[in-house]
Amino acid sequence: MTTMTTPKNVVTIIPSPPTHWVGDGFPVSSVFSTRTVENHLSPYILFDYAGPAAFEPSDRPRGVDTHPHRGFETVTIVYQGELEHRDSGGNSGSIGPGDVQWMTAAAGVLHEEKHSAEFTRTGGVLEMAQLWVNLPAKHKMDTPRYQTLTSDLIPTVQLPDGAGRVRAIAGPFGQTEGAAETVTPVILWDGHIRKGARARLPIPDGFSAAVFVRSGSIWVGETHSASTRQLAVLEHDGSDILIDAEQDSEFIVLGGQPIDEPVVAHGPFVMNTQQEIVQALSDVHAGRFGTL
Repeated sequence: MTTMTTPKNVVTIIPSPPTHWVGDGFPVSSVFSTRTVENHLSPYILFDYAGPAAFEPSDRPRGVDTHPHRGFETVTIVYQGELEHRDSGGNSGSIGPGDVQWMTAAAGVLHEEKHSAEFTRTGGVLEMAQLWVNLPAKHKMDTPRYQTLTSDLIPTVQLPDGAGRVRAIAGPFGQTEGAAETVTPVILWDGHIRKGARARLPIPDGFSAAVFVRSGSIWVGETHSASTRQLAVLEHDGSDILIDAEQDSEFIVLGGQPIDEPVVAHGPFVMNTQQEIVQALSDVHAGRFGTL
């Protein structure tokens, strides 16, 4: 017996935004933030896409120097190039193509993100995505933690009829559990679909959902086409995402169980009240986020 599902409808297609620099190592397009989608894509609150951009060899690592975070998680997916990370929790390491860094800042960390020593020495093409995932109020002051999800730890699911494949970074894809341990139910998949193929991606009714096209062109639902560097934002109602590929396409699916709480964001802090932002600034200045 076949279970019938209702696809989520597309709310809007967000075009590719202009590029700006974050530090001296990341030419970034801000795909969305709470200013552009409000709380519709909760628990996600920001999505930046960097590159692809070519860098010449250098004797000095490019990137972002020490900065704080509190109240949320940063998730970095590398597609090309290599990054190095270190934070005030004593975590450090590098991630390359296919790897993911999942940092739960929670009560607060200082960290820096830069091109790796090897990538700095050789130069090359950098391409990556960074997403910010909100935390509910009861978890904003938890102890920070860090997950390095190398590509071999991220399960790949083959789509029916040879349509393509999906990597389950976070959240279950059918019977396959995602690699990341998340605080609240979060969906994060990336995948490939071949030209002319159709796929149904199972995402629960009531979850937020969006599809970002890294390259190519797809129909999302049956009424909206999205192409390279565009984001299709979907309704919460419906129990899957219907995709038809006009070209061979690479995509990212994100979503999750919405957090129905106020969001007050200020730079690197995401809290529930303005007073909590003031406290975060005070704690940073007082050295309570530790040291690098």
